[in-house]
Formats: sequence, structure tokens, C-alpha cells
Amino acid sequence: MSSRRFPAWLVKRLPNPSLAHEVKALMREKRLHTVCEEAHCPNLFECFSRSTATFMIGGDVCTRTCGYCAVQKGTPLPLDPGEPRHVAEAARRMKLRHVVVTMVNRDDLPDGAAGHVVETIEALREHIPGVSVEVLVSDFMGDFHAVEKVVKARPDVFNHNMETVRRLFKSIRPNGSYERSLCVLGMAREMGMTTKSGIMVGMGEAEADVVSLMGDLRRPEVDCQIMTIGQYLAPRAKAIPMKEYIHPDVYDRYREAGRARGFAHVFAGPFVRSSYNAEEALHAAQGCHGGELHGDPEARRFMTPDGTGRNVPAPSPRRIPLAIARRG
Repeated sequence: MSSRRFPAWLVKRLPNPSLAHEVKALMREKRLHTVCEEAHCPNLFECFSRSTATFMIGGDVCTRTCGYCAVQKGTPLPLDPGEPRHVAEAARRMKLRHVVVTMVNRDDLPDGAAGHVVETIEALREHIPGVSVEVLVSDFMGDFHAVEKVVKARPDVFNHNMETVRRLFKSIRPNGSYERSLCVLGMAREMGMTTKSGIMVGMGEAEADVVSLMGDLRRPEVDCQIMTIGQYLAPRAKAIPMKEYIHPDVYDRYREAGRARGFAHVFAGPFVRSSYNAEEALHAAQGCHGGELHGDPEARRFMTPDGTGRNVPAPSPRRIPLAIARRG
């Protein structure tokens, strides 16, 4: 099914919503939050229908004011000491083999909630033997000891998202620092972690900006292995506006540029998110090709034979920034 308002590669088929209710009910039962729900992820129903989700720990209130994010901002409640165990119990019930745990920024805490991340990793390993764990963490304000604390828990993947290119960084992440984020990734890598980072595109960046960022992530002192690139979709009317829909041909150029710069894997496409198909992305980075991507998140079937596809200007802010095709 096509849309007259949106490019064809942004029409996403919606699975039966009833299949996702069980996951939602489990999250409410365990008093847990998911970034899928809090960030209004377009892949939510697909992932929930496959009984997978990305857990968001540290509460549902973030101490930073990034304009691209739908997560509530303000003063968070104290950490829930039972949350790590509840995450592990929910992941076990969902029969997850690879668990992705992200967090809100907790700049109100001395360690930025690093200890809470560690407790969650430990609880997952205790409840699910053989599980692999991917953590998507804040920059911990550049605190080496907080990064070290998480690394010592030995997650399988240490992820920290850059979110955008250098030129746009201050306007997109006003409480962050471009160099600090690179430094955090470099710290984790130096301590032996498999590292990963992601950005959103369609916010006004040029292709040269993205390629320059790739170069920064591949600096010897950073040495990031996995990169994700996905389409920015404004989660609410007052969010930072989207400038354009990026054509699948452009994502293909990003994948090629990433390979040329030595990334183990670049996962790029309109519906790509840092935690989406995370297990498959890890396997690809490790040289394994057994895992199949769900759907066509990279929109490869919309690539043109000659690579001349063009980006599409964003619709009016009053329009819903995503077309959904329901099953007939």
C-alpha cells in the first residue's frame, strides 16, 4: 500500500496489535518502562508482536532537555531497587536471548545511575544463563569511573549514541558534548568492549557531515565497531522539526562509506534504530550471518538501480510523520 503524502519506503505494515498486548501487560505488571513506548518508536508493534522490547531503566523522567526525544523531562523519582530484578524476570518470561537495556539520563545521581546499570546486567545473567546483554547508556557526564563501573560488569555491547553530526550537535543535544561522547566510547573500547553508536538523519545534516562523523568514530582513540543510522521522525508537534526523508540510496552510500572506514557493521535505513534488530546487528559485526533481519528496515527494495534516488522534503509539521498500512 502506498501513501500520497509520504515516500513509499516509509509505509510500514502494522502487525495485529493484539499480539503486542501481552508484552505491554507484562511491562505494566512488572512496573517497567520501554524506550519503545516512551520514545514513540515506529517499530513498537512489530517488536512487541515478536515478544521483544528494549527496557528503559532509571525511571521514565530524564534530567536533560533534548528536543528530539519524547521521554518526559524533569526531576526523576529515586531509583527503584527492584527494577533490575523485574527486568530480568520480564526478559526471562519473554524468552529473550539478547537483551537491550537503555536508560534515561540521571545527572542527579553521583554515578549517573551506572551502578543501577550494573545491577541490571548482573540480574539478567543470574536469571537467564547464557544471555547476551547490550547496554545503551548516557555519557555519564564524562565520568571515567562510571564508565569503568559499567564495563567491569562485562556487557556484550557498550552503546552510546552520538545522535547527530558535529555541526548540529549543540542544537540537538544542548546538555551534551560531541567530544565527550566520543571520549566515552573510546574509554569503553580501550577497556575491551565491543562498542556501538547511532545517529538520526533528516535533521538538516549533509552527507559530508555524516561521513565526517564516521571518521571521528573510527579515530584510533575511539575505534567504534558498530554504527546505526536511521530516519528521524519528530515524536511530537513541539519536537525539533524534521527537514527531509532520506532516500534508501543515501543509506546505501552510508553503508559503503562505513565499510571503507573499517566499521565491523553499519546498519542504515529509514526504520533502523540503535536497539532494533540489535542481536542480528551484533552477529553481523562478528562475521556471523545466521540472523535474518525482520522486515526491510534498510528499505533495500526501494533502492534505484543507478543510485540517483532523491531525498523528499518533510511534510507540514501538522501531519503525522509516518504512514501506516494496515493488513487487509
